Amino acid sequence: MILIVSEDKTTQESLSAMLLKEGYGVSSATAGQSALDTLESKEISVTLIALDLPDMSGIKLLQNAQKISPGTKIILLAEGGSMETVIEAIRYNAHDYILKPVDSDEILVSITKALARLDKEKRVRLLVEQLDDTVQKLKDMMGYTGKPKSSLKVISLPGGVSLDLTRREMWRGAVKERLTPTEAQLLEIFVTNWGRVMLHGELVFLLQGFEVSDDEAPEILRPLISRLRGKLDSFPQGAKWITSVRGVGYVFDVDVPV
Repeated sequence: MILIVSEDKTTQESLSAMLLKEGYGVSSATAGQSALDTLESKEISVTLIALDLPDMSGIKLLQNAQKISPGTKIILLAEGGSMETVIEAIRYNAHDYILKPVDSDEILVSITKALARLDKEKRVRLLVEQLDDTVQKLKDMMGYTGKPKSSLKVISLPGGVSLDLTRREMWRGAVKERLTPTEAQLLEIFVTNWGRVMLHGELVFLLQGFEVSDDEAPEILRPLISRLRGKLDSFPQGAKWITSVRGVGYVFDVDVPV
């Protein structure tokens, strides 16, 4: 399903007609909030967002959409646009940035690439989950209980959040999040390397124990980081604790008032 977000009726109708002709399912929204409501209620693969929306900027919608549906690929449609806007789009992981008037071939190529990337991420995520399951089954068969990899037990994070790596739990008051073994291991790596940029390949090696190519490492990490951010988002500013350093890796740097 492809979501078109534009206040302009002509843009809505022309894009919808083109995509329906290509066999895509299409949904439409004329404002940012209605688009967010659609993302919450439907499974959207690609979202086309016009920058000039009545209730919020396209960049703001991009930010909010990433929180609600981090797997959705977002293509921004803009009338010109400053370099600052382009940089913001890249910073918030927009899949593409296309200038109006929209060329149908350019849109279709961008959507095809977005869907291919989405499919690849799903296959990588499935592979990682299968690897996790296989490793855990082998440990169970051999009676391996494991030991904490570090002396870290309960850690106090800003915002009144506590992290117990042994029990794989995070909590603040009545709010609690359980972590999978991989999520707990990833968070431990970040906490023990607080403020240091961790390279994509380095993180995969520390997590899985094997080396991968520079192209494969980001694809393996992306769904893991997304799921961990989703759980951190249960706490004040938690989703911002892990920052992507584009093309390089990630850094864990909490700057939240305690």
